[in-house]
Amino acid sequence: MTSGRSLGPSCSSRPAPPPTTRAARAAVSEEPRLEAPCGDTSMDWKEVLQRRLATPNSKKNERELKDEEMDLFTKYYTEWKGGRKNANAVYKSIPRFYYRLPAEDEVLLQKLREESRAVFLQRKSRELLDNEELQNLWFLLDKHQTPPMIGEEAMINYENFLKVGEKAGSKCKQFFMAKVFAKLIHTDPYGRISIMQFFNYVMRKVWLHQTRIGLSLYDVAGQGYLRESDLENYILELIPTLPQLDGLEKSFYSFYVCTAVRKFFFFLDPLRTGKIKIQDILACSFLDDLLELRDEELSKESQETNWFSAPSALRVYGQYLNLDKDHNGMLSKEELSRYGTATMTNVFLDRVFQECLTYEGEMDYKTYLDFVLALENRKEPAALQYIFKLLDIENRGYLNVFSLNYFFRAIQELMKIHGQDPVSFQDVKDEIFDMVKPKDPLKISLQDLINSNQGDTVTTILIDLNGFWTYENREALVANDNENTSDLEDT
Repeated sequence: MTSGRSLGPSCSSRPAPPPTTRAARAAVSEEPRLEAPCGDTSMDWKEVLQRRLATPNSKKNERELKDEEMDLFTKYYTEWKGGRKNANAVYKSIPRFYYRLPAEDEVLLQKLREESRAVFLQRKSRELLDNEELQNLWFLLDKHQTPPMIGEEAMINYENFLKVGEKAGSKCKQFFMAKVFAKLIHTDPYGRISIMQFFNYVMRKVWLHQTRIGLSLYDVAGQGYLRESDLENYILELIPTLPQLDGLEKSFYSFYVCTAVRKFFFFLDPLRTGKIKIQDILACSFLDDLLELRDEELSKESQETNWFSAPSALRVYGQYLNLDKDHNGMLSKEELSRYGTATMTNVFLDRVFQECLTYEGEMDYKTYLDFVLALENRKEPAALQYIFKLLDIENRGYLNVFSLNYFFRAIQELMKIHGQDPVSFQDVKDEIFDMVKPKDPLKISLQDLINSNQGDTVTTILIDLNGFWTYENREALVANDNENTSDLEDT
């Protein structure tokens, strides 16, 4: 008996249902192809399968019906796939773009990968201009300069620029392009570029490629990033090449490396993944500051402002040792409270030890470095993110009136202890919201704090009595500075 349900396009005559015996089913499976009754070849296997399932057969159990269903599906799917073989042939020409990394126990594959990467980096290094080739390039540029000179600066026009490119050799070909010339041209009335600016551009490009190759040699994973141990090895081997670090004792090397590496990871790894992209290292200015120590005549002022200089590293480590009164190599909350002017509130220090990594309630040198970097760079987004996390006591992603009041109450208590008249929280709260101008008038997000360019002032008001006093008396301090300046000018 056939079902009265419509299962496909209607025709004047419909074939009888397929036989249901095993022998008949085997015969059906050997047929080359079943055509749809109406000539619709795209629907034949669906219609046959539907008819089979729609035909009741009490003699078959559920298992036999499932087997029959799978046999039919496999047969017609195989035929359909075979008919599309030519259409899918183009996919076989797609090159392989994913290669599995060798497992830890695949020693031979790991060695092969390391050697191939080393050969690749050596080849890339040979493609860079060496000192002799750079001197030759400068000679050619100077020889083809285009008059008149602007002051003492030699210029070159596009025609001579192309002539130098032809004579400079294949390694320089990438620099003598129209887009490079257009990038460097500014306001010259003759349409020329400065020879010195172009040469500095070439030098910068060569330096970036050299540095990238140098950093890639320490990329153990070969994935374009450095782990903390990789960057430590890079800086440790870099120390002997930096004249400004000649005076460092070898016993201090490990502390210096930790101090230097921490700045990279604090600012370039905000999510604390434990790795930094080599591209990000090259894009930031930290590597420039580090390699600035190659200058044997670096001024004292530059050394004091450079985090990577020997005086700066010794200052930070010396402060840590001075705070460590019990000489156990760690800082307790009480010891850290004497940091700076010793006017940070206990409420803020409590949050530091709640949120930051500690060991049995004490802070190690690495955690201390994060703390120092945050407080010394409060205008930077990474530093504001660090402090914002501490201020966000409810972990809601924003600061509300309750959060601000929670921290400012501690400032008011310190003012009472020091004999000062406490300032009204309502006034301070209004000032903070006026400075930040958040999108939501009742909440201050981290992005609001960054966008306002007032994040350093706001955080200082909330965590440090000395910082709040300086802010509160800023007008008097400015007037006093102006008077002192006038007195010096009179003398």
